[in-house]
Amino acid sequence: MEPVEDRHILSNLQIPNGLHTNIEQRGLPHLPNNFNPLDSNHKQKYQLLRKRFRSEFDVLLIKDNHDKPTKVIFRSENISITGILIKSNESQNLQIGEDVTIRFKIPEGTMPEGFESKINIKAKIIRVYTEENYQGISYYFALQFLKPLDSYLKIRRWRLATFIASILLLFIFFVVLLMRAESVIYFQFNKTLYLYSIIAASLLLSRYFFSIFYRNVKINPHFEPGVSIIIPVFNEEEWIHRTILTAINQDYPIDKLEVIVIDDHSTDKTVENIKKMVHKIYLEGEQFHTKNRLKYHVLSKNCGKRIALITGVKMAKFDLVVFVDSDSFLEPTAIRNIVQPFRDPKIGGISGRTEVENKFTNTLTKLQAVRYYIAFRIMKAAESIFDSVTCLSGPLSCYRKDLVLENSQAWITQKFLGQPATFGDDRSMTNFILKTHRTGYQDNAICSTIVPSNTRIFLKQQMRWKRSWLRESLRATGFIWKKEPLMSLFFLAGLIVPIAAPIVVFYNLLYVPIFLHIFPATFLMGLLLMAMLLSFTHLLFRGSNLWTYGFIFVLFYECILLWQMPIAWFTFWKSEWGTRDTPQDIKAHERKKKRQSKKSS
Repeated sequence: MEPVEDRHILSNLQIPNGLHTNIEQRGLPHLPNNFNPLDSNHKQKYQLLRKRFRSEFDVLLIKDNHDKPTKVIFRSENISITGILIKSNESQNLQIGEDVTIRFKIPEGTMPEGFESKINIKAKIIRVYTEENYQGISYYFALQFLKPLDSYLKIRRWRLATFIASILLLFIFFVVLLMRAESVIYFQFNKTLYLYSIIAASLLLSRYFFSIFYRNVKINPHFEPGVSIIIPVFNEEEWIHRTILTAINQDYPIDKLEVIVIDDHSTDKTVENIKKMVHKIYLEGEQFHTKNRLKYHVLSKNCGKRIALITGVKMAKFDLVVFVDSDSFLEPTAIRNIVQPFRDPKIGGISGRTEVENKFTNTLTKLQAVRYYIAFRIMKAAESIFDSVTCLSGPLSCYRKDLVLENSQAWITQKFLGQPATFGDDRSMTNFILKTHRTGYQDNAICSTIVPSNTRIFLKQQMRWKRSWLRESLRATGFIWKKEPLMSLFFLAGLIVPIAAPIVVFYNLLYVPIFLHIFPATFLMGLLLMAMLLSFTHLLFRGSNLWTYGFIFVLFYECILLWQMPIAWFTFWKSEWGTRDTPQDIKAHERKKKRQSKKSS
């Protein structure tokens, strides 16, 4: 997507008298009569309505002349939930205030997920103007939809789809329960296999079941604690400027929010781009005191992400610190939402929801978009019911500053089997927090991140995640039993199932057909039901065409990702990232070169 920039880059900030700079006419007609620009819930809806995206597709405009409708094809310039800007190279007989019907198809990636669809909607012409360039005169027409696109699609397209998805999900739950009843009946014939089957089904269904009861902590407009956003960065020249801008451009009191960027001695143009964006924000944000609220620091040598984060925490002046990855972009209300659970003094850390920014790039990114949504909205939401989220994700998470500093030395110097723990910093810090405090998930605190679109890089990332998951899961077994009994059982089941999965899949899909000459129909049916559960849940919550990629993801996982687990068992002490040149990666490359030179000699 290409959002249309506002006239002011800091359009979501409040000027010192408490008013917003971004109250415009666009979107206001679709807001309730009691709209209050200072009400957090109203502002969230308003920001969604006013957001515009660059577009380039044909638009058929139909003007009803009673005798014979006139049809003209235009080209779109930009589109929002509330309206569209179209242009023509010829003058058209269209007047301000005139009602027309327009038809067009929104391509994937033009607007947020769920809006890719054919549209046939009524609109009103609210503005007409011309622009002259070397190609001639272009005629522009701004149209306002009589009904917002989200309401239009909910009625026209997704109402039936979500109803069908709900029915199918209930059916899938029923079938899975029947299949597990079969496992109980035949348990005596193969205790190990059927026990695994019962545990795996119970774990999966329980996550989906408990996620139904998840609710966001509602916004209290009077709860606005001080927040320091820490952005560690290393060789992220392409995205760091946008990360900084979305962090500072938050709908939050300017005297209670600061942003600290820590560069871990980057070797590309990251520092140069940081300076450019900081200078740009300083120029426009003088009235917002940005020079006191936005700072950056460059480490004298590459020290690793954890030291970069702790350096930022020590510089922070507020009691809550938010960790944001350097390729992640915050929604304007992310900070206001993520701090709300901290009204409970027992809460030590909160994770926000991470969306995939580049989801429409290719098939791989679409698979990740579905997986990310289920991982957050279902898995983390279910854990949040028990105040025991086991991973406060790196793209967006919030902690109490004193707890981070209390565990900082152990976090920085953490080793596993004698090797420094250089990745999995989010899971590791979560374990430190979870020992003494509660952790949760706030679904309305949203950020988006850039995911790998290259299969090789993606597989390296997944291997790194599996190693850190295994390491930190083994650590968590030492204290997780002190949490709620049901959560402890879920955790242990969640540890056993992935580790044993490769053996079970090998037994069912290879050993049974080849040596016992039995077609694994029941096992394949289970995989199909798992894929349906994932896909239809995504359809129910998101109303998006991407739901079909849930089936492909399950197949991809069983054929490729699952078999990374045995490799992770025997290599989880490795400390290199595999996707960037950290000191550990450089050492690993040097060792590899030495081995190759010895072989060649």
